[in-house]
Amino acid sequence: MSWPPLSEPRDGPTIRTLHLLSQIAGKVPTALLPWRNHGWHLTLHVTPRGLATEPVHAAEGSFTLAFDLVDQLFALEDGNGRRTLPLGPTTVAAFHQAAMGLLAEAGYGTRINERPNEIDPAIPFADDHAPRAWDPDSARHLHAALLAADRVFRLFRSSFLGKVSPVHFFWGSFDLAVTRFSGRPAPRHPGGIPNLPDAVTREAYSHEVSSAGFWPGGAGAPGGPFFYSYAYPAPPGFAEAEVRPEAARFDTTLGEFILAYGAVRSAADPDTALLAFLQSTYEAAADLGQWDRVALECAPGRPGVPRMV
Repeated sequence: MSWPPLSEPRDGPTIRTLHLLSQIAGKVPTALLPWRNHGWHLTLHVTPRGLATEPVHAAEGSFTLAFDLVDQLFALEDGNGRRTLPLGPTTVAAFHQAAMGLLAEAGYGTRINERPNEIDPAIPFADDHAPRAWDPDSARHLHAALLAADRVFRLFRSSFLGKVSPVHFFWGSFDLAVTRFSGRPAPRHPGGIPNLPDAVTREAYSHEVSSAGFWPGGAGAPGGPFFYSYAYPAPPGFAEAEVRPEAARFDTTLGEFILAYGAVRSAADPDTALLAFLQSTYEAAADLGQWDRVALECAPGRPGVPRMV
């Protein structure tokens, strides 16, 4: 199931649930790890089984938190083994209580910020008693789609020598992303993202970027799933640039190029279609923004072959 079916009507309720639950897990490394540039320490990472934090180093020891979307479990793993909670229909308040209890039981009592980010209204986790859906098939389809996107994003990332982010998953906006940097500072970001401190946004966008990602949908807004690409700051003419494939378009409301997940999945070669979108939208940002492409780019990586210098 390399590019599985994924749709808002069928899979959206489970995706929205996972968005809210992932915020609770993601706030743990946010609370415990030293701040890293652009918030890269607090992201989740796609694994063969789901989504996981990087190692979290607490005073009491080191651990990871993960959403196992194969066996439908939330897991805490450390040197003493693996502790789990079942994933299923729930409320945010119930999951919050159980997840914080799991951390305390393992010896990692942690205080987190109790409100979700980038969602409006931001109901405190402990006060959110609304029933939340969970369909194991939807969770597995989401996981398979993330694995496919992660594979292509990593290939795209390999052709850039300049500063480039890991391929990682932001639980606030609920998207898998990879970001390239021109090397130049950017104008001060205006901020204004719902329930996200402006200081976080301004540090994240302190330098010029061309960023692409996959948004499967989420609790903050209707829509999805789709791939996106934007530039900050957007150079003049960016919205009018010609990009590939033909199904891609510039969304004036979002201020970015988007490509429906279904258009990629139905393409004769989905990987090639997605790579065309990633490359052409990056080229639009880099050419119009006068990036030093000769210094920043290289050939795509090949297994077992060191880059020629």
